Amino acid sequence: MTKKNVTFADIAAYTGFSKTTISRYFNNPDSITVENQEKIANALEILNYKENKLARVMANGKTEMVGVIIPNLYMHYYSDMLNHIISTYEKYGYKFIVFAGNEDAEVERQYIQELLAYKTEGLIILSHTLSSKELSEYHIPIVTIEREDEYVCSVNTDNYMGGMQAATILAKSGCDILIHANADFPSNIPAYGRIQGFQDFCKANGFKHRILIRDFGDSFEENNVEIAKLLQEIEEAYSEKKVGIFMPNDTHANILLNCMIRKYGMLPERYKIVGFDNSPVSREAVIPITTVGQQIDKIAQEAVELLLLQINERKKRRPKPLSAPIHKVL
Repeated sequence: MTKKNVTFADIAAYTGFSKTTISRYFNNPDSITVENQEKIANALEILNYKENKLARVMANGKTEMVGVIIPNLYMHYYSDMLNHIISTYEKYGYKFIVFAGNEDAEVERQYIQELLAYKTEGLIILSHTLSSKELSEYHIPIVTIEREDEYVCSVNTDNYMGGMQAATILAKSGCDILIHANADFPSNIPAYGRIQGFQDFCKANGFKHRILIRDFGDSFEENNVEIAKLLQEIEEAYSEKKVGIFMPNDTHANILLNCMIRKYGMLPERYKIVGFDNSPVSREAVIPITTVGQQIDKIAQEAVELLLLQINERKKRRPKPLSAPIHKVL
């Protein structure tokens, strides 16, 4: 015999509660007593109730879905962050729809419209393409990670301290010149702090240094070409010097390391490399790469918790919107 699906009416008949009370248990459990919640929960287990997620979404409009927009997946930092964000499902029960924006503003706007059409309850944004002001105008809970965040909530790393830590360890290695290569960030982008922290440490402690601003491109192939050019420029300028190089992330640090190994068959003693992220590639590189560790697992956890804070507030009978965006720095 085919076993029929258990309905709200079946649960009501079993417990003696009304169907309205059963509905409130699923949609607004705090509106009924803890004792009655336990009675209904026991009944669900006994009756082997299987929740119809689609019916629940149609009833209350809550999908328990969150949209995530990342710039790309070839950068190990983004793929590692995405892995930790998705793994929060086990704790919070929210599912994720993920899009890679690839630095195209119109495409990202289409993605957001698609996510809104699917009734996603909030967004986590790692891409830099759309301004926080534009994002805030969608009037949906949003948390950004490591990008401009004036008008929306965010979770970021203490990039300034990270830049100082990178300069410190290179300085202790006895380098003649300390170099930091990075993109041309405006000062309102968190990663700019890496440049500023590195530079301030070198100036304060009298270390010879250079900041090399580069557009590394938007793909692995472009990164490879540009970092090979960067290495050639460094070799021509400092052929007899011991050089400490702070790369903007572990992916780029690994590409630089590979360029050196392809050229020399080894990592020359006169070069010291530091990356930034502590993403898996730093440990899996041919020679493990020293790196300034972002707490990627904690950033992901904080971002989801901060998003749910906004989502859950909206579910209250009298929600109180945030008076100002919350910015957390780890």
